[in-house]
Amino acid sequence: MTTASVYSYGIALLWFLFFLVSFIRDRRRLRNGVYLFLSLVFLGFGLLMTLASVSSTAASIVVIAVVVLIPLLIVGLAVFLVANGVTMVRREGLRPVNLLSLAAGLGIFAFVVFQAVRQAVDWPPLGVVGDVMTGLLAYLGFLFACFLLYSFVYGRIRPKRGVDFIVVLGAGLIGERVPPLLASRLERGRTAFDAAVARGVEPALITSGGQGPGEDVPEAVAMAEYLVSRGVDRERVLLEDRSTTTWENLTFSKEIMVEQRPDYRCLVVTNNFHVLRAALLARKAKLNGQVIGSPTAWYFWPTATLREFVAILVEHWVVNGVIGLLIVLAAVLPAIG
Repeated sequence: MTTASVYSYGIALLWFLFFLVSFIRDRRRLRNGVYLFLSLVFLGFGLLMTLASVSSTAASIVVIAVVVLIPLLIVGLAVFLVANGVTMVRREGLRPVNLLSLAAGLGIFAFVVFQAVRQAVDWPPLGVVGDVMTGLLAYLGFLFACFLLYSFVYGRIRPKRGVDFIVVLGAGLIGERVPPLLASRLERGRTAFDAAVARGVEPALITSGGQGPGEDVPEAVAMAEYLVSRGVDRERVLLEDRSTTTWENLTFSKEIMVEQRPDYRCLVVTNNFHVLRAALLARKAKLNGQVIGSPTAWYFWPTATLREFVAILVEHWVVNGVIGLLIVLAAVLPAIG
C-alpha cells in the first residue's frame, strides 16, 4: 500500500467520521450527504492507488474506462431527461413544473454543443463564458450528487422508536377524488399505522392538507375518508385542513400534536422524491420525528426529484449565490487582469 493510498483512506475515514457524528446528532441535515459523498470519493481514490501499486496496467484501464464513460453517461443522461420530459408532458400536461427534466436534458445538450464550439473558435470571451459555465455546472453537479446519495440513504432508514402520531402530507385532489400520488402516501401511512398497532402502540393518524384550486373539499377530509374506507378507525384520524404548503403541513400538524401531547414523537409520510426536503423542513420546524417515503410512478420521479433539488437550492440562496459569485469571479478576473 502506497503512502498516497494511506492518505486517501485516512481522509475518507475522517469524512466518514464527520458524517457519522452529524448523522447521529440529527440525520435530517443535508450536510450529511456532503460528508458521505466526500468519504466515498476519497475511498475511491484510495482503492485506485492501491490497485495501481499492484498493477499499473489495471489501474490505467480503470482510469481510461472512467474517462470514456463520463461523456457517454452525460449524453445518455441528457437523452433520458429529454425522453422523460416528453413523457411528463404527455401524461401530466404542459405545465412549467413538468418541463424540468426536459429543460435539464436540453441544457446538457446545449452545454456539450457550446463546448465543441468553444474548442473550434479561438475567442477569449467565449473561453471565459465556458469556464464560468463549467464551474457552475460542476458545483451544481456536486450538490446534486450529494443530494441524490443522501436521499437514497435517508429514505431507506426506518425509524425504530414508537410514535404517537403519523402525519400524512397532502398532495392535491381531483375534485374529491384521491389521485394515485396521494393514495400512495396514504397507503404508506396506513401500513406504518398498522405496524405500530401490531407492536402494541396506538398512534393517531393526521391527514394534512387544505383546500386548493380545483378541489371540492379540503385534502385532509378526502384523505381521512380514504383511510376510513380502508379500515382505519375514524376516531384515530385527526384533520389538519388549513395548510397549503409543506411548511404549513408540518407547522400546523405540529400545533395539533403539541396540544394533544407535548412530548410527542411523530412519523411524517410523503412520496420518496420528497422525503429529504420534507426532513430538512421538519428539522427547521423543530418537529420531533423523521420522514418516510412511498413509491412514485417511474416517469414522475426524475422531474419531481429535480424540482425538490431546485427548491433546496432556492431555500439556501444566500450560500449558493455567494459560492456561484466566487466561481464567476474566479473565471472572469484572470481574463480581465
